[in-house]
Amino acid sequence: MEDMAAYTQDILDLIEWANGPVDSEWGRKRAEAGHPAPFNLKYVGVGNEEGFNDRFIPRFDYIRAVLKEKHPEITVIGTAGAGPDGHTFDEHWKHARATGVEIVDEHFYKDVEWFLNNLDRYDGYERNTTKVYIGEYACNTGSFQGNTFDTALCEAAFLTGLERNGDVVEMASYAPLLACDVTDQWVWKPDLIFFNNSEVKPSVNYQVQKLYGAHSGTEYWNTVVSAANQDPFVSQRIAASTVRDPQTGDIIIKLVNILPAPTTLDAVITNATHVASVATLQLLTAGSLADREATLTESTVPAGTRFPVELPAYSFAVLRLKTQ
Repeated sequence: MEDMAAYTQDILDLIEWANGPVDSEWGRKRAEAGHPAPFNLKYVGVGNEEGFNDRFIPRFDYIRAVLKEKHPEITVIGTAGAGPDGHTFDEHWKHARATGVEIVDEHFYKDVEWFLNNLDRYDGYERNTTKVYIGEYACNTGSFQGNTFDTALCEAAFLTGLERNGDVVEMASYAPLLACDVTDQWVWKPDLIFFNNSEVKPSVNYQVQKLYGAHSGTEYWNTVVSAANQDPFVSQRIAASTVRDPQTGDIIIKLVNILPAPTTLDAVITNATHVASVATLQLLTAGSLADREATLTESTVPAGTRFPVELPAYSFAVLRLKTQ
């Protein structure tokens, strides 16, 4: 602890390098390095999968107190440990809520069944308290293998729950972003984007992330999509999320079918006017769940205030409707 003041000064220098004016010591160094404009750093993560113990917690509290005093505009993100549950996870969360930590970083690399069983994970989280940043997550097929279409579909389904709980989950970022596609040059799969000396090869999981990134909204609309079949096995393998982009007025419906058969869902839009009679449909499909590549097609389909949506077996669909 006697070294923490000097260590924390390094963090303060980092913030000044990122955000400080050009006439400050570290802002001037940033400008001299070719970037006079500030980077607008907003978050500082303190810790990464640490255990809950009397070594880490006092140091975390020390750093956070200094940053809150010197830079109240910076949000300090805490850690929940290395997994999505257990003693360490619970104790970190208790400490975060008791001390007012704004955001906690959760990590999980889990298999298909875990993701299917956790589509509603954040439905029961406390509102109006510490928020969640899912800093590392990915679906795998065991022994850190993945990047198959079934893992991508499970991630797509899981993300519908994150949109539904946007008041709890502030941010999410995928597991390892880049991996060298040369034998023995990665620690594990899945990874999002593979590369070698001559090409970049986005994974099938990247296709899902890209669709979510391109079709986001700021308003969540519940009870827009329903399924006639309420069998638990079926409902666990069908996921839906509806958001609205107020700037364009577009309603965006994301649908995931992890069933081996086609299914038809019913979409009802009651709280919008002048809903377009057609919608654009982007559909991600593959030949089998084991495939490492998928096909993305775009078309138009009939829409309106009420319309059926037909999903092929093993598919992820994004519908976009114009409204006023």
